[in-house]
Amino acid sequence: MKDVSLSTLWLRIVLALRRMNPVVAGASALALAVMVAILLMLRALAGLDEQYDTARRQAAVPPAPSALAPPAPSADQNLAHFYASLGERGKVERQLKTLFALAEKNGLALRQGEYRSSQDRAGRFFTYQITLPVTGRYGAIWQFAFDALRALPHASLDDVAFRRDAIGSETVEARLRLTLHLAATPGAPR
Repeated sequence: MKDVSLSTLWLRIVLALRRMNPVVAGASALALAVMVAILLMLRALAGLDEQYDTARRQAAVPPAPSALAPPAPSADQNLAHFYASLGERGKVERQLKTLFALAEKNGLALRQGEYRSSQDRAGRFFTYQITLPVTGRYGAIWQFAFDALRALPHASLDDVAFRRDAIGSETVEARLRLTLHLAATPGAPR
């Protein structure tokens, strides 16, 4: 008997839809879709509220002792790490060759540079300051500087100065000052 009443109900719905104006049917369908969308958004919003409350409760709980950050390194550990990160003084020529190769790779013209070696007696390390006048495109000069810092992690870029002769010129003259921080023997102060 239920099958008969369901089929009768379905038939009445189909006949009512056929008698209905298409504009009214479209508006009704649109209104129904909007109501369904609103109900789905309200349901999702309730889920987000639950997640927010759960996150708030978890944030209020203090972290477990094992999740705390490790203690800061001691001054001796920091000093040992500093000396371990210094470059080798005996390999300066190789490091200069690396710089020249990177300049060539980036299409830069190197003119004669200035080199100065000094010793920091208090810090027990050496520095090798290199001033390089280069000519090339602006982007290539920056790429060279970044490549040099990646290839020589014990180097620092201390100064960069740019000069362009004409506004429309693609070629830029730059002066880069790099410092190599070196130890007499790797990993240990002298």
